[in-house]
Amino acid sequence: MSLDEKFVSVRTAFYDIVGNFFKGIAGFFGYPRNPGMPTMSEIPSDQYARSRFLDSLPTHRTYWPPVQRPETWFEMIFGPTPKVETVPRYIYESKEEGFYNFYIENYKNIYFLPDWLSEFIQVRLDICLDITVLETIREVFFVGLMVYSQIVILRIALSWFIYINPYTVPWCYIAAAVDWTEDVLQGIVPAILGVNITGSVFLGILGVIADSLNHLVFTMPFLPSEGEETKLLINEQMKNVLVFHYLPILWYRYPIPNDIREFWYNERPDILEYMEKAYQNLDIQFLPDNVVSQLNQEKLTSSVSSSLVDLENNLNQMVSTELLSKNDFILTKLHSFTDYLTTFIVP
Repeated sequence: MSLDEKFVSVRTAFYDIVGNFFKGIAGFFGYPRNPGMPTMSEIPSDQYARSRFLDSLPTHRTYWPPVQRPETWFEMIFGPTPKVETVPRYIYESKEEGFYNFYIENYKNIYFLPDWLSEFIQVRLDICLDITVLETIREVFFVGLMVYSQIVILRIALSWFIYINPYTVPWCYIAAAVDWTEDVLQGIVPAILGVNITGSVFLGILGVIADSLNHLVFTMPFLPSEGEETKLLINEQMKNVLVFHYLPILWYRYPIPNDIREFWYNERPDILEYMEKAYQNLDIQFLPDNVVSQLNQEKLTSSVSSSLVDLENNLNQMVSTELLSKNDFILTKLHSFTDYLTTFIVP
């Protein structure tokens, strides 16, 4: 018999004593006849179903600080560079849905940019298909938060060594980088047993912000609101996913970026052919600007040439008509003069 099994009876007796104690206290308030606090009003069925669906979604699990997985001797000695554990995007192509479709697994703790911010980035900053810049900014911000969190930890450690003056060189630089947080949080976070915990609270805030970058999903060239919730069979398992497919709404509201249209025209004519055939009724310009200008110039030249030909034909017709009318006038006069002479010559 193990030691835990020997104390099972003692543990059970302790639980019973505590339970009876709280039941006795609750009896003064009418327990068990008192139903307690009133329940909330009925939730609409659609909202309840939505809430149940969100609760059933899995969680995108990450760790803070990030799990270190060294792959080289250098990383084993000095530690690997922290990396963002993002939600992967699975890109696919189909004849029905197009060439820029992708889906992500649907988690309860993923984040998206607001639609207005995503639209601003795509339309004003011209970041549409290639999101390398956004991913680099996220990586740099994540590493910066990691480095700053280590500085905060070092500042907290310095406060426990009374023989180190944190306001002397070189420690004063660390104090200057972190102590401003105490001025901000001092009146909000209370001390516990006389110990200042603002540094620990601020370290937790940094961890939450950095960890949220792991759950941030970029949906370019689509808006986040264009995602459709559905289920797909992935690795022989039915999983909830968000699918972004068909034509992005921003490509309908605004002109498609010219570099994308040039790529279609020069390197991927199959995409251009699909776009022109599938969305021919939407009045969207799929050809690049230089091709459109060239076609317009050719149409203008053809129109001018046609106008010149018509003008020439009209002029020729007018001249010939005028000459014929003049000839008829002369012949009429000659006939009149001949008749006049005939009256004098013939007795």
